[in-house]
Amino acid sequence: MSKKCVYDTRFFIEFFYSSDGALLKKLKEDLKTVKDRLVSTVTIHEIHRINFEREGREVASLRSEAIHRDFKVIDVDYETAIKSAELRSRYKIPMADSIIAAIAKIYDCPVMSDDRHFQEVKGLKTKWITTL
Repeated sequence: MSKKCVYDTRFFIEFFYSSDGALLKKLKEDLKTVKDRLVSTVTIHEIHRINFEREGREVASLRSEAIHRDFKVIDVDYETAIKSAELRSRYKIPMADSIIAAIAKIYDCPVMSDDRHFQEVKGLKTKWITTL
């Protein structure tokens, strides 16, 4: 069993919207192997907005509450903000990705995503959804 992993918005998009049954099965299996599943408040914001726009407030709220229940939610505190700003400046990546990358570095764990921005960050461990 993996100790911990940070889950990016891309993971949840695939989890909630993929029409690929085999991929969904792999995503569910992976979740069972990770003891400490971490998620940024920024990821919750992004996935709530996506669910809200696609399916309405009720579905968005149910899914956000499920994430809140099943994952450890990591706020953007001082240390995360400073680390994120430095990563964003150094690698020219979007703010949300820099926050998620900072959390992964602080907690010394991989990011679960297929977003190429994470590949640019030196020393950042990643788990790619497509290669599970």
